[in-house]
Amino acid sequence: MSQGRFLTGSTMGHVVRMTATGAFGITFVFLVDAANLLWISQLGQPQLVAAIGFAYAIQFFSVSSGVGMMIAATALVSRRIGEGDRVAARRQAGAAIAMSCAVQGAIALLIVLIRHELVALAGATGETARLAARYLLFTVPSLVPMAVALTASGTLRAEGYGAKAMYITLGSGALLMVLDPIFIIWWGWGLDGAALGLVLFRFCLMGLALFFAAYQHNLIARPDWTGVRDTWRPYMGVALPAIASQLATPAGNYFLTIVMAPFGDDAVAAWAVVGRLTVLAFGGIFALSGAIGGIFGQNLGAGQYDRLRSTYRDALIFCGVYTLVTWGVLLAVTPLVIDAFGLNGQGADVLRAFTLVGAGAFIFTGGLYVSSAAFNNLGKPGRSTLVGWIKDGVLSWPLAALLASLFGATGVIYGQAAAGALMGGLAALWGWRYVAQLGPEAHIAHPVARPWPNLDRYRRR
Repeated sequence: MSQGRFLTGSTMGHVVRMTATGAFGITFVFLVDAANLLWISQLGQPQLVAAIGFAYAIQFFSVSSGVGMMIAATALVSRRIGEGDRVAARRQAGAAIAMSCAVQGAIALLIVLIRHELVALAGATGETARLAARYLLFTVPSLVPMAVALTASGTLRAEGYGAKAMYITLGSGALLMVLDPIFIIWWGWGLDGAALGLVLFRFCLMGLALFFAAYQHNLIARPDWTGVRDTWRPYMGVALPAIASQLATPAGNYFLTIVMAPFGDDAVAAWAVVGRLTVLAFGGIFALSGAIGGIFGQNLGAGQYDRLRSTYRDALIFCGVYTLVTWGVLLAVTPLVIDAFGLNGQGADVLRAFTLVGAGAFIFTGGLYVSSAAFNNLGKPGRSTLVGWIKDGVLSWPLAALLASLFGATGVIYGQAAAGALMGGLAALWGWRYVAQLGPEAHIAHPVARPWPNLDRYRRR
């Protein structure tokens, strides 16, 4: 039985390698997403950009639930790999794909049915609301193939194939980069063209993910009812709090969009640009949480507790250095971004507030992502949910509303930054205290599936 890739070697090396591949892939996807918004902005209709902003705030919920299920799959599979049980790892990966499809399918159906109400609740009105609802109708059903892609990609990361997971997003993103200007500008399909490009992108993600994870590396067993039944309890034990934790960010974004909406389409359009710029610039921080999950899981399964602590420490160091460099770059390119997206007045002020203040807060916000990865993979997923919702559900909205009443639209950025800095710092300290006390004598919740019958049948599949 081959040893897990993360059980030996420098933990900082593993953190940097896995995060770099994850960041490169996710940043490229977000670059393509930003380009999508740029193509839409070239049509000279602010309501189109605002419509995508409203739709993004809503669809962020469903995408985040898929990421939560990917976190659960990574936690279970990596722990099995650390224990040396690769047969169980393959079975749980296959079952996780089936369950993620079912959950995302139900969520997609719900969003489609109540899309008009959700758009109206977000603050969209008139033609902007109609366009946002239409965009959701076209794109939300493709969340199902995206769920397959996320879980398969998480399985690759659990094994240590960070580069292969990166190729999935690079290949799919390159396709979207080519299709977007054709659909949106050259063929004149506008917002509908942007929606079609996103759907094709998600199907491409699924195809490449299954090719690498299931076909090339044989990391996923074909799911069946027995596998789903026996994996359901341990999987949901991690998935439910992970989903709840992931939903905190889109909930906070949705609430902040409501606060921003009264300032008009220019402010909401700038808010949409800030959203794209955030995930583009800080892709390394967002990728870090998923990247180090496999490192935590393998070393927990192998009982190497000293490497859990060094992984946590190295991840925090990475966060600090990454944020300082990115912050400097954002400050330098602020005028270029304002000109590229045609932002004026308070829209330009919102963007400047983000690059000057909001970006710097990620020095602390990154600590929340590191602590969440530790809690999700080391037996305390409920804590990850708690810190996420305190930041995005308890602090962000009232702070943004208060500061918006004082500073206008830029106050939304200041409130978001304040909540991230406060909760991120506290979460990082709490996570370190938990990891520091782990050892053979400590109780760690370790979900174990029921015994699996017919192991030879799964080894052949």
